[in-house]
Amino acid sequence: MLDTTRREFIALIGGGCLLLAVKVKRAWGQQPAMPVVGFLSGRSPSESAYALAAFHQGLKQGGYVEGQNVAIEYRWAEGQYDRLPALVVDLLRHQVSVIAATGGIGSALAAKQATATIPIVFTSSDDPVKLGLVASLNRPGGNATGINFFISQMEGKRLGLLHELVPKSALIGVLLNPTNAPFESQLKDVEEAARALGREIHILQASKTQDIHVAFKAFVQMRVQGLLVGGDPFFNGRREQLVTLADHYAIPAIYELREYVTAGGLMSYGTSLPDTYRQIGIYTARVLKGEHPSDLPVVQPTKFEFVINLSTAKVLGLEVPPTLSARADEVIE
Repeated sequence: MLDTTRREFIALIGGGCLLLAVKVKRAWGQQPAMPVVGFLSGRSPSESAYALAAFHQGLKQGGYVEGQNVAIEYRWAEGQYDRLPALVVDLLRHQVSVIAATGGIGSALAAKQATATIPIVFTSSDDPVKLGLVASLNRPGGNATGINFFISQMEGKRLGLLHELVPKSALIGVLLNPTNAPFESQLKDVEEAARALGREIHILQASKTQDIHVAFKAFVQMRVQGLLVGGDPFFNGRREQLVTLADHYAIPAIYELREYVTAGGLMSYGTSLPDTYRQIGIYTARVLKGEHPSDLPVVQPTKFEFVINLSTAKVLGLEVPPTLSARADEVIE
């Protein structure tokens, strides 16, 4: 009886030591969980590869590489901005450390509405102070900061450049997306510019792919002699469609991003989207390292790109004034 008890006791001690050894091994071998970035975009992944690559570049500059020391959860609204609030809620379920709210103001507004504690790094084409995203540009306060790249505030400048190219145009068409958050400010900007230039404009709206086709047919019937495509992530995702239709109907058009012109569009004026996304990546990395958005000033670009495609101008039978081409940052032959 005594020997049996002794054997049971030894077995119990041995088993306990083995369990303790396993626990110690697990504790020493356990790797800390990687932080998770929530990447929220109003755009679609199929047309955002170049912007996403710039975001990853910015993260890498800050010391983070996806899959090595940071994980990224992607959510895409694909131009349907009403999906953004639900996408943010889904990201919050994954306990993200920071939200990179990109692809339009709607992402930033949805993220800000969903959380007052999780850091947000946003892109904004309108005044983020006016939108309530930050208290001020230099000292954002709260849990958000980001990049304000002015795109929706430059419709008037684009209209002026188009007017210089087609100064005798009787009517210029304007295409805007009413579901885009800065729609009202875009509308005001372009209307004020048209009055200052003494130009007649006709504004049509599009928020779906089919709307774009309908709008172009209407512009043709109106015999517009120039077209301004408003700044909007939804339009960016359909730049091939827009450029193709402008070419098909022989309408001189100006857009917000260089990528339209490299796709065959006539002109663009705006900030560099890759530079913007790279800065978002840099700020996201700084937040992951412990800096708070309230201490990171909102970045405003100092350089704007004016790009002209001379080959497209030639096809349209347009002669670009030397004064206009001389001001271009890039001329595509």
